[in-house]
Amino acid sequence: MWHLLEPLHALVYYAPEAYEEAAALGYGTAERWPSYFAWRAAPLGPVGAEEATAAFHSFSPGTVARYVPEGWRIAAPDAVLAARTRAVTRAYAALLGPEADAPGIAEAATLARRVAEAADPAGPLSAANAALPWPVDPVAALWQAATVIREHRGDGHLTALREAGLDPAESLVSFAAIGAAPPEVFASRGWTPAEWEAARSRLAGRGLVDGAGVASEAGRELRAAVERRTDELAAGPWRVLSDEERERLAEAVAPLWVAAIGSGLLPGVNTLGIGKV
Repeated sequence: MWHLLEPLHALVYYAPEAYEEAAALGYGTAERWPSYFAWRAAPLGPVGAEEATAAFHSFSPGTVARYVPEGWRIAAPDAVLAARTRAVTRAYAALLGPEADAPGIAEAATLARRVAEAADPAGPLSAANAALPWPVDPVAALWQAATVIREHRGDGHLTALREAGLDPAESLVSFAAIGAAPPEVFASRGWTPAEWEAARSRLAGRGLVDGAGVASEAGRELRAAVERRTDELAAGPWRVLSDEERERLAEAVAPLWVAAIGSGLLPGVNTLGIGKV
């Protein structure tokens, strides 16, 4: 379900309609980060850089500080949230056409909402998104449910990383070490080469990577344990649905998944755990 729902959520960071809504608010759109931090942090309210850094985890403090709280001087979080909903609705209307109003989308929204409402907040991002009012539009409601579910999983993932003794930079270095994505893909998180090498050195001192930064057997086992723990923490809300309902949700969400993956907007090499067909 994570692989089905993650692309639905992630489209908001890449869709042209989202950039249009961000530009209308006053955000720069030459790169995606001004709108990314606005869209994702808005549920938290007008937070400062320190709180946002803790919630986002993998971004360097310097990167977060470039956009938060500066973004709230451009547009208030409530205005960002309204624009976010418009962006999602417009993006999927453009991709799906008449299928955006199909009964299956409303059914998927209802099922996914049940899962989202069963998720005990695991951290600030899941709690903040869970507290938002539900959109009336089925596509927007499904997107919001997917967002609550993915942020719940993400907050649990941060718990698993901390339990494994991995700090933010080490989390990325160890992920790159198992071949999840090339190290340069992680450069957008803003860690300097010196900070990256220092994290690699700390992992090498624990026997988790070799001199070239490739994961050792112990490093792979640790990352596998992190993923298992993430799955365990994410599993609870899904028990609110029967096996048949989970199967039905997977079937009903397929048109949006196909639209998101097939749009060509999502990067093929990324840190999201998603790929392109």
